[in-house]
Amino acid sequence: MIEIGFLFGCAIYGIIWFLTLFMVLPFGVVSQHEEGRVVPGSEVGAPARPMIYRKLAITTLLAAVFYALVYLLFTSGVLEQLDLPFLPDLGLDSR
Repeated sequence: MIEIGFLFGCAIYGIIWFLTLFMVLPFGVVSQHEEGRVVPGSEVGAPARPMIYRKLAITTLLAAVFYALVYLLFTSGVLEQLDLPFLPDLGLDSR
């Protein structure tokens, strides 16, 4: 079993949060060109309605779910039972 301290948990959550953000950002994007209203001086491919606060909220919720799964995987001892040749010996053998 791997113990997850506060700082390690925050670091893992931050990594998961940013990965989730990059997965969520493209959802629902409509460019100004597709919408037919291009703001003068802006790129035609820029989003017409970025909906960034909504995407940040969705990212936070999804990242919390993903973090819970990672936390359970690390602390449950499931990794100790895996016998995969490409995984390093984590020194977690309790035998």
